[in-house]
Amino acid sequence: MSSRRGERVSPEQVDEDRVFKALASSTRRQLLDALKNQARTTGDLCERFPHLDRCTVMQHLRVLEAAGLVIAQRKGRERWNHLDPLPIKHIHDRWIGDYASAAVGMLATLKSDLERRTP
Repeated sequence: MSSRRGERVSPEQVDEDRVFKALASSTRRQLLDALKNQARTTGDLCERFPHLDRCTVMQHLRVLEAAGLVIAQRKGRERWNHLDPLPIKHIHDRWIGDYASAAVGMLATLKSDLERRTP
């Protein structure tokens, strides 16, 4: 699944394998962190990651875009990169939320059991 540039990915279209693959790289997670609060140009991202050359930054952005995590928008000569948090929310809702709720429930039961056993 590859979204077209400038389009959001709906929850039904989220390719979880691509999202997990994209999030597996610490560099890509750092790029997403840089986009968390505001859109940034590719040039700005390159300046924020001086240890990476422009081609490497672009390769990482393409992986993020293919996973639906980044929406690229051209404005004149600049390429603006926007975070799309919906695929991450989908992963959270599908995988993390239920497991976290179950874990919290087990911890509450354990705490309750321990409190009943201590005089």
